[in-house]
Amino acid sequence: MNIIVTGGAGFIGSAVVRHIIDNTEDNVLNIDKLTYAGNLDSLTGYSEHPRYQFAQIDVCDKTSLQCIFDNFKPDVVMHLAAESHVDRSISGPAEFINTNIIGTFTLLEVSREYLEKTSVPHFRFHHVSTDEVFGDLDGTSALFTEQTPYAPSSPYSASKASSDHLVRAWGRTYNLPVVITNCSNNYGPFHFPEKLIPLMILNAIAGKQLPIYGDGQQIRDWLFVEDHARALLMVAKQGKLNESYNIGGYNEMTNLEVVYSICEILNELVQTKPAGITDFKQLIHFITDRPGHDKRYAIDASKITQELGWKPSETFSTGLRKTIEWYLENQWWWTKVVDGSYKISNETIA
Repeated sequence: MNIIVTGGAGFIGSAVVRHIIDNTEDNVLNIDKLTYAGNLDSLTGYSEHPRYQFAQIDVCDKTSLQCIFDNFKPDVVMHLAAESHVDRSISGPAEFINTNIIGTFTLLEVSREYLEKTSVPHFRFHHVSTDEVFGDLDGTSALFTEQTPYAPSSPYSASKASSDHLVRAWGRTYNLPVVITNCSNNYGPFHFPEKLIPLMILNAIAGKQLPIYGDGQQIRDWLFVEDHARALLMVAKQGKLNESYNIGGYNEMTNLEVVYSICEILNELVQTKPAGITDFKQLIHFITDRPGHDKRYAIDASKITQELGWKPSETFSTGLRKTIEWYLENQWWWTKVVDGSYKISNETIA
């Protein structure tokens, strides 16, 4: 198959690209705008692979997308390109509206027009979304299912909810063959250091404070990114059309528990600690909670397990240890992110 992956230089997108190249005979075209979170270093070793191509394109650029579709002739589009950081959406929502809503609309239109003029059997448009569209499970023991009503709380989650609705509408109105997935919090190698787990790892080994919002009792379900990549490709190829699938790791943890776990593993693995530190938990620092912070997310992933046979291979403890070990062993990657030099690498490679 010819598979387009939008946002393929991002955290989850690059994991999908690596998974496809390593485990299939499919051809991959990575479309990425290379915003601050896009990092081609995450695909080092893949750039020269004969089944991999890259195009630096904004998903809002319809003309460029049309050229890509006409030349590459995709069988599957896996749409992961998105602005995804909640804090950034609160301080600057415009980019989230543009990329997540207008970009998805543009990609849907290009896909629809492509199918109208090209005979592509079994074409799929796979839209990758988030559990944050469902809102907050505070005060309940319930899990998000595919039937949970949408109740987004932040500009980010509202923009993703909007894009989900657009995909469903294009499926129903124009008979575009679509599938949607909603995932829980991802973690793993190559994660941009603004997110909780990589931020805590890198702050700790640098001897910086570990900032935790509020009391740290917000609960998230954690999913190892390579488990997610495997699930995404499975849904893209085998999922039922016009259906959605929730993908979760069955690892509910409070943010404080996550940080404690990181500190405990680092205490074991890092022999030379920052000056004055005997236990990385000493660096924990509670800060004012962010506006509209949802208390609990938790995914029921039984549908994808029952219908497609997927289940996570990593527990939180095994996945977290692998993640921390990766950051300790791959300083070359994250130092370039921290000092901004990865942007120069992007420009050179692109």
